[in-house]
Amino acid sequence: MLTEIHPKLPMRNKNRTMNYYMDTLGFRNIGDVDYPDYLMLEKDSVQIHFFLFKGLDPKENYGQVYIRCNDIDHFYTALLEQNVAIHPNGKLTVKPWGQKEFSLLDPDNNLLTFGQSL
Repeated sequence: MLTEIHPKLPMRNKNRTMNYYMDTLGFRNIGDVDYPDYLMLEKDSVQIHFFLFKGLDPKENYGQVYIRCNDIDHFYTALLEQNVAIHPNGKLTVKPWGQKEFSLLDPDNNLLTFGQSL
């Protein structure tokens, strides 16, 4: 009966979050109404929602999301060409569990892991 999942991650600053996801990662704003404390973004068939948490300490933020890809090599290369910071421990690698993965940290330290099945 379940059909989709749209993770909700914390953000300290809506404009900064919007700029990172839209300008850096290619997401688009899908909110019909501009709520000051909430943001809904989408890229391809992936939606991520954000809620305002001004008091968030990024060093203590454990927000994480795993996003499946179907052309991870191309996406990774495109990010490198744009000088997008890849997580120091999250370079594109093949994992023992049969996934090719890499990771990014957004402005609030939410971990975005992108993976493709081998």
